[in-house]
Amino acid sequence: MTPVQLFKCLADETRLQLVMLMQAEGELCVCELVAALGESQPKISRHLAQLRNCGLLQDTRRGQWVYYAIHPQLPAWAASACNAAANAESERLTLLRNNLQAMPDRPACC
Repeated sequence: MTPVQLFKCLADETRLQLVMLMQAEGELCVCELVAALGESQPKISRHLAQLRNCGLLQDTRRGQWVYYAIHPQLPAWAASACNAAANAESERLTLLRNNLQAMPDRPACC
């Protein structure tokens, strides 16, 4: 991954929010991300695929659920850039985390 690739991936607001939320929460499934961002499942899935393709995320399938997390081999400079973005958007991140915590039936579906 190059800096240009990273910043192109993070230039989209939805993708940036997904990355920030996974940095803060760890591994999350699509249904959790849909609830946190208040967006449709197809839109979230499309952005997750783009983040996975650029090397920011990895996915793991467990039964019918696919879980996403920040790639563990993300270069230090890329992780630092993602952390800086999360720090700059701390209020938005708090809102996303609150949305996630308010998700009805979260343990049952995910």
